[in-house]
Amino acid sequence: MVVKNFKESRELLDLKQKDIADYFSVHFSTVSGWETGKDTIPLERLIEYSNNYGYSLDYLFGITRFNIKYEPLIIDLELIAKNLRLLRKHNKMTQTEVAEKINTTQASYAHYENAVNLIPTAFLYNLTQIYKYFSIDELLGRKKQ
Repeated sequence: MVVKNFKESRELLDLKQKDIADYFSVHFSTVSGWETGKDTIPLERLIEYSNNYGYSLDYLFGITRFNIKYEPLIIDLELIAKNLRLLRKHNKMTQTEVAEKINTTQASYAHYENAVNLIPTAFLYNLTQIYKYFSIDELLGRKKQ
């Protein structure tokens, strides 16, 4: 899964893949994998990148073509779980329906809505395909500057 504007954002900052690799203490081929979609960047790392370099997650995921400035995000599993439940209910879907559409089990999806686990990047991206007009930044509890 490609985080659509990850590479573009790096290039706009005039950074090389090696710079990002050094920042995260990973091999530059890992960063290359994130940019090509061969590998999925962990959500925690994507949040760290967006916090450090000033990019919205909505921009990085390609939901918007412009970057909105947000306050740094601190992961709050309880808030994310609540927002996932509200979003699902607003769209009149069951956990089973959502789980099928994002290609996981209902039990796994329930863990995201019950604050047991952080939803993975790929599943979060898949939510953008089934729910229209929502902000990943706001879903995760990020506040605008």
